Amino acid sequence: MSSSNDKCAGRAPRAKRADARRNEENLLDAAAAVFVTSGVEAPIRDIAAKAGVGTATIYRHFPTRADLIIAVYRHQVEALADAGPSLLETCATPYAALERWLDLFVDFVITKQGLAAVLQSDDPCFDPLHSYFIERLEPVCARLLDAAAGSGEIRPGQDAYELMRGVGGLCAGAGNHPRYDARRLVGLLVAGLRRSP
Repeated sequence: MSSSNDKCAGRAPRAKRADARRNEENLLDAAAAVFVTSGVEAPIRDIAAKAGVGTATIYRHFPTRADLIIAVYRHQVEALADAGPSLLETCATPYAALERWLDLFVDFVITKQGLAAVLQSDDPCFDPLHSYFIERLEPVCARLLDAAAGSGEIRPGQDAYELMRGVGGLCAGAGNHPRYDARRLVGLLVAGLRRSP
């Protein structure tokens, strides 16, 4: 039988791991923000400053820039994957959850544009990321579509992969044109999924 001291000792490492996880998430959020504004070649010191840590801390977590880029990408995909079920629980309707999730998806795709050149490079370490993106997010989008169809808010039979590709295409079309509003166009696309009254 374990003593209360053993039980307390068992809890301490979990708290430390949670702190380390939060610290890593803070680094990844800071890196993503810097990548959006300055590109993936931004100085590590800029990311460290944004995160409020020293550069050695970043290198301890991510020894190479490629490690950091992959971790940022995966972190953002995981956050987006986790958002789907959460939105279904908290939004007023499944359609509202779908709309909000696609808004987050647009944010992700726009952020990813800064990573596009790297992700399309010849470096094989980036090859698995596209498959990872589809494997994690297509089922989430499908669940949101099924819920909205099940509630009668949208026409049934919508394809998650097709919708995600369509949204991605609308976001990629923006380029640097100031009059092109990808978010507005995605809103029109999502509105087109609704059943006619």
